[in-house]
Amino acid sequence: MAEDFRTCPVTGFKVHLPAEKLIKVNAVTAVVALLVGAIMALLVALTRWETVHLLRPMDYYKFVTLHGWNMLGFWIIFFEVAVLYFAGAVMLNSRLASPKLGWVAYALMLIGALGTNITVLTNPAKNAIMFTSYVPLKATPGYYLSVILFAVGALIAVFNFLATLYIARKEKTYKGSLPLVVFGALTAAIIAVSTLLFGAAALVPTLLWSMGIAPTWDALTYRIVFWAFGHPSQQINVAAMIAIWYLLAYLTVGGTTISEKFSRLAFLFYILFINIASAHHLLVDPGVSSAWKIWNTSYAMYLAVLASMMHAFAVPAAIEVAQRKKGLNRGLFEWLWKAPWKNPSFSALVLSIIVFGFLGGISGVIQGTEQLNIRFHNTLAVPGHFHGTVAGGTTLAFMGITYYVLPLIFRREIVGKSLAVYQPWIFGIGIALVSIGMQGAGLYGVPRRHADITSFGGSGFAFEYDPTAYFWLAVLGIGGMLAFLGALLFALIAVATLIKGRRL
Repeated sequence: MAEDFRTCPVTGFKVHLPAEKLIKVNAVTAVVALLVGAIMALLVALTRWETVHLLRPMDYYKFVTLHGWNMLGFWIIFFEVAVLYFAGAVMLNSRLASPKLGWVAYALMLIGALGTNITVLTNPAKNAIMFTSYVPLKATPGYYLSVILFAVGALIAVFNFLATLYIARKEKTYKGSLPLVVFGALTAAIIAVSTLLFGAAALVPTLLWSMGIAPTWDALTYRIVFWAFGHPSQQINVAAMIAIWYLLAYLTVGGTTISEKFSRLAFLFYILFINIASAHHLLVDPGVSSAWKIWNTSYAMYLAVLASMMHAFAVPAAIEVAQRKKGLNRGLFEWLWKAPWKNPSFSALVLSIIVFGFLGGISGVIQGTEQLNIRFHNTLAVPGHFHGTVAGGTTLAFMGITYYVLPLIFRREIVGKSLAVYQPWIFGIGIALVSIGMQGAGLYGVPRRHADITSFGGSGFAFEYDPTAYFWLAVLGIGGMLAFLGALLFALIAVATLIKGRRL
């Protein structure tokens, strides 16, 4: 009905009010999860910095587990659900397929997120088994049930988005093919469906095992099934992040891709090939053949890398062409020097591309090569890689779009605009130092998961690393403090805007 919509005076979009409410609640919950995860990240970083070594081993593993779930899971996915609803309903001038189903999905995700945090906090001896939850480590049934509830809620939200696309097409609320940003969101949704189904295949039997109903998993089989969920879940983030890159290029400078077919083909490559990169988690396992490893980590993986490189040319090209159309044509880089750097969304976009592409992308290609993987496997370089991709690239992109969501969806003027100019830089530089510090320490063999890398908890296996390793751990600690400050500043600006921002 007409009374269920409002027209945005800035974009001209028809905004479905029930969808708008779901966008708001998912986005707010995402920011809360970001803040919780950032606090855990600071504690973990100050523990890995051996000079400080803040936490005892049990507390360290507890906070590593919570950091992983709140940052890789809850912050990212709650925000992605908001993005899906925005892309499916608002950008297509359509009604959301089922607002009631949207609230069911949100409730399941919230219960799952709270349950995961509560079970780990109240019983870390059993449940602090980290994001990977590797068998034969056995958590309590409540832990697995919480994660499964969250995943089911996310899957329902994805199907709600897909149904919205069907309604928009049936009711002809838009003309032509799907807008590129919506096409990118659809790519993320398609990857999400297969990913979450594999998550159920990994965690439902594990839940039954923890309840004493089913026999234990073979550890190698569990790893193979789990990584069909664990790594592709981050590829959902990559597809959503790049869709936001295109949106931010348009919102900040009016940039549009110079070739729709080129960009859509790159998204299609993601659907077909990006999950192949899951193989790099299994390169030291004996359960898969060398031929499979070599194929997946060389010829096949490069098709996914090609897709990212295509986007890496298309988005900056869109920005450059838009700037040159404004008359910024002197020299090679006037279009860049005179870009809107005081717009935090633009700086977040540029930093997202740099951190994701150079720190995350290049390190991923190196670590995902079979011949080199053994050098990095289970060292701190591995989380150094994904702190460049997901923690850095995706988070910066989501922060950038938030500065448009606040006035356009929440209809509030941003509070602290002068601070917002610097916020992406503080977080971006901090997370870059985290990634660099982790990768540098990993080169010297510093292990990925251990709370105490010198005496290994007093086990008698004392080891002294090359002094350079401790320098890189200090870089990690300093970067962690900066990244925490940037995340805290982002959360404070968002909350202050919601509470004190002038209504638009």
